[in-house]
Amino acid sequence: MALITVRWFSDVLGLSTTTTVILPQAAYEAGVEGASAIPDRLPTLYLLHGLSQDDASWTRHTSLERYVAGMPLAVVMPAVHRSYYANQADGFRYFEHLAEELPAVMRGFFPLSDRREDTFVAGLSMGGYGAMKLALRRPERFAAAASMSGGLDVTARPNSYPEEWRRTFGSPEIAREASEDVIDLVRRADPGALPRLWAWCGTEDFLLEESRTFRDTCASSGVALEYSESAGAHDWPAWDEQIPRVLEWLPLTQPG
Repeated sequence: MALITVRWFSDVLGLSTTTTVILPQAAYEAGVEGASAIPDRLPTLYLLHGLSQDDASWTRHTSLERYVAGMPLAVVMPAVHRSYYANQADGFRYFEHLAEELPAVMRGFFPLSDRREDTFVAGLSMGGYGAMKLALRRPERFAAAASMSGGLDVTARPNSYPEEWRRTFGSPEIAREASEDVIDLVRRADPGALPRLWAWCGTEDFLLEESRTFRDTCASSGVALEYSESAGAHDWPAWDEQIPRVLEWLPLTQPG
């Protein structure tokens, strides 16, 4: 496989950014026992980082490269800083960057599929929130979305990093009006139009109650969610244990 750091200019953000990409390597994968055939246009997982991380965090702190070896899958990991994957009330348009610009640019660089059934999103902590927000706001784009230790109830905690939170969301009311509140998005969703949803949180994680709120809101709104909890804290050992579960759960279609 190939591990690629892409340095490129974002017109939406007005600045240079980096994206880390993992691509299967056909000649190599052909010799990997149990490896799948590689299609011409690759199924793609957009894998999102947490609040204090960057595009390289998944490859630095987990065995992600080893886990995807032999899979017919590209993994695209953007850098969004502490943006909450949001069009910030007083800042940059990171949701537009993530939802519109990033996929178009990456498909220009690499042979990535644009089919819904080949497109997935997942993330940890802030990235879990970003993954669910993408799935709920762009359900026609994604076949599956997964959250690990997700910060899924951001409007319930405006006093955490208060100045940063205000610059990002403005207020709980503004966040809901701007479709930045995933709890509100679940309540307003058409369950039949959504992709498959999966969420996990550790029982020692400080964000556990936010995952449970998301779980309960899905249940009361008729939204199907595959949810689980197990021992684990808000740390890389937990996410390194969970990302193989996410990869196994993805509904990858076999190339024709």
